[in-house]
Amino acid sequence: MARLERENAQLRRAVDSHAMVEQAVGVLAAVCGLEPAAGFEVLREVSQRTDITLHTAADGVLDWALKRKPLQVSVDGDPQAALRRHWHAVDDVDRPG
Repeated sequence: MARLERENAQLRRAVDSHAMVEQAVGVLAAVCGLEPAAGFEVLREVSQRTDITLHTAADGVLDWALKRKPLQVSVDGDPQAALRRHWHAVDDVDRPG
């Protein structure tokens, strides 16, 4: 029974994390004009280059979208670098709103 409860809790966390990532991809698509696949690649790149989880990168994008925190993504010393690599027209991405 304990094993099933642990597995159930792990599945719940995975579903919640997946939902957060998809929401962040939607924010990047809507606010930055990225295709969803490119939005996911931005999150993946940020996660890999900054050694944070995909979930944490997505949480940062959602905090930014909800105006709770500035976008604190730093890739190669340039906070817009990941976006520029996936959307060449980005000069600067301001907080939505």
